Amino acid sequence: MKQEPMSKVCAVFGGSRGIGKAIAKLLAQKDYKVAVISRNLEVAQAAVTEIGAHLALSCDVSKENEIQCTFKEIKNNLGNIDYLVNSAGISRDALLLRTRSEDIMSLLSINLVGTIQTCKVALKGMIQQQGGAIVNIGSIVGHKGNIGQSIYGASKEGLIGFSKSLAKEVAKRNIRVNVVAPGFIHTDMTSGLKEDSLNKMIPLGRFGEPEEVAQSVLFLLESPYITGHVLVVDGGLQLHL
Repeated sequence: MKQEPMSKVCAVFGGSRGIGKAIAKLLAQKDYKVAVISRNLEVAQAAVTEIGAHLALSCDVSKENEIQCTFKEIKNNLGNIDYLVNSAGISRDALLLRTRSEDIMSLLSINLVGTIQTCKVALKGMIQQQGGAIVNIGSIVGHKGNIGQSIYGASKEGLIGFSKSLAKEVAKRNIRVNVVAPGFIHTDMTSGLKEDSLNKMIPLGRFGEPEEVAQSVLFLLESPYITGHVLVVDGGLQLHL
């Protein structure tokens, strides 16, 4: 009798809301073992109950010791991590001259350095088991730039340089690293935008849904011959001059 393959263990940072929650839900629907990680444990627990995931954990990705503890908890409860998704992020929009130094550091610490640290810890287990996949969530803002988002854009474009370099470092260990760069997606972060006017800039004529980004993330996690790639999911916004 053929033995069924063991279910993949997936860690989704920022998995309690928005794009991250949609990713965690889709992975759970694929019968993967999913850990939802958020700064707020109660919110993470509510998301796990709602989407049928397996483990809720609290972690501030700007704190290395919390990241270390989080990965230990995942390994103890679910096993070694096969898939890592970094969707945790913040936005503090302001013109650079009006941006406080503490906001600059928060954006870079959470959006960029936090992802670097989670990847570093996850890689130790992936190297031991000779395989794994990482998808980091970037943004079209990193590609195109946007007024009031210079630091946010820097943090997200920094993810691309990091992910491509890391992909080269770990490819021989059968570990793949990719980026999904969404455009305007219906989330809390975009709820205050003037959607009608922005839709005119998008060739497909609408904002995207978190579930559509999740499909792209799943595709990259499961595609064995793609690494170092940036998959833009923006309805064609990058085509707008």
